[in-house]
Amino acid sequence: MAEKKYDSDSMNFVMDNDGYATIRVVGVGGGGCNAVDRMISEDVRGIEFITLNTDHQALERSKASKRIQLGEKITRGLGAGANPEIGEKAAAESRDEITALIRGTDLLFITAGMGGGTGTGGAPVVAQIAQDLGILTVAVVTRPFRFEGAKRMENAENGIRALEQYVDSLIVVPNDKLLEITDEDTSLNDAFSMADQVLKYGVTGIADLISIDGVVNLDLADVRRVMVGAGVCHMGIGRAKGPDRMEVSLDAALHSPLLDTTVDGAHRLIVSFAGGNVKLSEINEAMSMIRDAAAPDSDIIFGAVNSDAMEDELMITIIASGFDSNSEPPQEQLRIPGMGLGQRTTQKVSPFGGSSAGSSRASANPYPARRSEGYRSHFSSNPEPAASQPAASGQPQPRPAEAAPATRSNYEPAQDTARDVPAFLNNNDAQPAATRPEPVSRPEPSAYREPVQRVVPQRVPERSAQPDSQVRRSSRDTQDTEKKKTGRILPWFFSDNEDDRSDE
Repeated sequence: MAEKKYDSDSMNFVMDNDGYATIRVVGVGGGGCNAVDRMISEDVRGIEFITLNTDHQALERSKASKRIQLGEKITRGLGAGANPEIGEKAAAESRDEITALIRGTDLLFITAGMGGGTGTGGAPVVAQIAQDLGILTVAVVTRPFRFEGAKRMENAENGIRALEQYVDSLIVVPNDKLLEITDEDTSLNDAFSMADQVLKYGVTGIADLISIDGVVNLDLADVRRVMVGAGVCHMGIGRAKGPDRMEVSLDAALHSPLLDTTVDGAHRLIVSFAGGNVKLSEINEAMSMIRDAAAPDSDIIFGAVNSDAMEDELMITIIASGFDSNSEPPQEQLRIPGMGLGQRTTQKVSPFGGSSAGSSRASANPYPARRSEGYRSHFSSNPEPAASQPAASGQPQPRPAEAAPATRSNYEPAQDTARDVPAFLNNNDAQPAATRPEPVSRPEPSAYREPVQRVVPQRVPERSAQPDSQVRRSSRDTQDTEKKKTGRILPWFFSDNEDDRSDE
């Protein structure tokens, strides 16, 4: 199994002892770790990088100096298999290691790719730990391509809703935006590098704001004022050179091609200007355009830094939050409860519906260090019931089975028998007494004894004791009568042969 790749002696970032803000970036899962590696490759300094993953092989390739393999007992280093529930459990298993690494952080960035297993399930756990530690937390995550399928998109939306309950600011980068800004020859790796620019420039922009001495300085308190409890956040960066550098860079910062958000209707904004020989006229013109786009009562903080290394280049960074409800993008209408520094009454929205009001600090911890009874996962399809938890007062208790009656004749149903059968079998209780039909009495057996009309076949009369002459005469009379009635002679086989022979 992977060894924990962090040094307990260097847990506190060097800036802690010098009075500077401590900024850390945590990459969770494959997408988050790749984003961190790209930032390290571009030689981003002044930031401490941490990578968390359930895949041992992928974690070994990470360039971060501090790494944690999540859920060694659960995943055995084989990954989460695109299952957010596994990723969530793995991060909860490594909760103590995560807490030790991010403790003492002033500003924490969490980056992950939503839709998979480790990033989707593990990022909310990291955010909740940071919330408990009182850390200002910003999440920068990606939404999967639409062609990746409905299941992955559903996992991503559930992960975003779970994550937004614990972070102060949330920035979502839809991967589909990459299709709009790339050409046919752009490789997949280059496209993902473009998406990572939002994280890179957001992190470096804020770090430069609070760490570099400029013409107009900003500090961590200014950043906190804008980003604490901000919810959906817009972070735009624009860079340009030449005589129209201000117009080009400002347009890119106001309307980031990789985001669904703009500054329209924002109430809190930070605007940073950095470049070689930043002009006052450029700042004035840009700030006027930003003020017109923001809310009328917006609170705008700006800073300016002159950097000889940038020469003729100008970079404008805009962080906007506090949007009006009608200015938020359709995908991000859920408001994120911020953690902040103190007790704030917020309303938490479950990723599966329902809400609960209460203090974000005093609310029950869904990711306890030791799983408590009644724990409910954000991603589990079969939440674990609190089996050993006693039933609350007033809750119905199961009744013991009643003894069977001795005989059918003396059986009398219990008064609460109606509760023992389904409602659809107990319709008689819902009928008024007046309309209930009377029971039909069984008639006496004698009522069934009706006279039966039986058809008795006609029997041939038996020979009487009369003399033969009288019998023949009677037969002849009958034959004569038939002749008179029908007017025809009956066939020979209807006549008495014996009588015919006697007449001859």
